[in-house]
Amino acid sequence: VQLQASGGGLVQTGGSLRLSCLVSGRTFSGYVMGWFRQAPGKEREFVAAINWSGVSTYYADSVKGRFTIFRDNAKRTVYLQMNSLKPEDTAVYYCAADLNLGTRPEYDYWGQGTQVTVSS
Repeated sequence: VQLQASGGGLVQTGGSLRLSCLVSGRTFSGYVMGWFRQAPGKEREFVAAINWSGVSTYYADSVKGRFTIFRDNAKRTVYLQMNSLKPEDTAVYYCAADLNLGTRPEYDYWGQGTQVTVSS
């Protein structure tokens, strides 16, 4: 399974970005997809996850109400819509895939990361 994340960039406080993660390789629809982020000097942390059908979603408390994770299995893509961005959201964002849902950064497959910078 290969994951390709994109969509990061520089945005002002209060702005929005949509991250995408294209998955190639094995069957996409069977995998839980997650987004994690890592700021300089900090550990990688859970942001959001979605089950294989897209019915169940999970969020870190810090992003609830601002971020939305969704997937399009036909396009083999998972998205992270980020609204009301704050400077503390600045990090490298990684998409990940695993057969099991979790909030720890122990997923089997990882993308290369995309930088999100929120200016104050």
